[in-house]
Amino acid sequence: MLSQLSPAIRQYLIVTGNYWAFTLTDGALRMLVVLHFHQLGYSALEVAMLFLFYEFFGIVTNLFGGWLGARWGLNRTMNIGLGIQIVALAMLLVPASMLTVVWVMAAQALSGIAKDLNKMSAKSTIKLLVPDDKQGQLYKWVAILTGSKNTLKGVGFFLGGLLLTLIGFQGAVLAMAVMLSLVWVGSLIFLKKESGKAKFTPKFKDILSKSRPINILSGARFLLFGARDVWFVVALPVFLASQLDWNHWQVGSFLALWVIGYGFVQSVAPKFTKSDQDVPKTQAVVWNALLTISPLALALALWQGLPVTQSIIIGLGLFGILFAINSSLHSYLIVSYSRADGVSLDVGFYYMANAAGRLMGTVLSGWVYQQWGLVACLMISTLLLLLSTAAISFLPAREQSL
Repeated sequence: MLSQLSPAIRQYLIVTGNYWAFTLTDGALRMLVVLHFHQLGYSALEVAMLFLFYEFFGIVTNLFGGWLGARWGLNRTMNIGLGIQIVALAMLLVPASMLTVVWVMAAQALSGIAKDLNKMSAKSTIKLLVPDDKQGQLYKWVAILTGSKNTLKGVGFFLGGLLLTLIGFQGAVLAMAVMLSLVWVGSLIFLKKESGKAKFTPKFKDILSKSRPINILSGARFLLFGARDVWFVVALPVFLASQLDWNHWQVGSFLALWVIGYGFVQSVAPKFTKSDQDVPKTQAVVWNALLTISPLALALALWQGLPVTQSIIIGLGLFGILFAINSSLHSYLIVSYSRADGVSLDVGFYYMANAAGRLMGTVLSGWVYQQWGLVACLMISTLLLLLSTAAISFLPAREQSL
């Protein structure tokens, strides 16, 4: 069946399939670690801290991974990412007595490296598969890839909990390692060789040598994802458990459903923005401004003493829809503004800013919530979104060949 499709479509399907398989294991692994260490008596904040290395090494990987992709080719960096994730899973197959916090943090560090190598490779490859004059098609392909990834990450949350219940921690990890190994072998065979390898030999200094649009988009992305994670990663789950007395499965299922819905909206974002050609920066500014209102409205609802559960559900739903549209718009814009030759350098730098924003948000989420509560986290989210909106307003018009 694949042989009847055009080469570009075949490569898109292979890249997307790799990304989907990786994302399932990534989401399931996160839920497995959360549940396992929760059962061992760790607090929500302590469990969250297990993922700090995951986020930190995402910053490093995106910074250097784009350079490696331009030198070695995106097929190699994608396959290296799959291979590293298999190693990370294998590290968790040791006897239970060896699953110390330090060991799990090391495994999560490898998983963070693998995830961002895989994501950078997938997003960069799409740039090479779509002609520069087909920006509407590029936007749709990026939206589908990004949205389906997040939907599958939510499915992965459910999968992790289900596998843990049915076959235990080690059985679940082994099953995922075997599945991903089969995908890895297929990728080694079928993924196009030398895809994304730059015609020039990128120097190490090229990692930080960026155009003004790339720097603006990277700054906006840093603020955007910091604004999400400052209240979503630690503060919200702890609030649901401690203030609303939700049990562990209720919290996990609620967040999983949110991620699935968020991913679905991301994949259909072009229908909301109603653009078949270039997406003007004005749309990004407008949608970013609308997003800014949602955490502010939720903070005001909680501050005024409105029904808490209903406010959280409605507020998080509104935030999820608007954030998904913004995320898809930003993901399209970075691919669109990137250079075709050495695209991974620009995309890697951009997702380095993305990872840095997540790390900042994760640390602030735990600290601010512990000091001042959820409303304070939401107000900081609002401030970061205001700054993100201001940053994206400085984006210049897109040229046809960058």
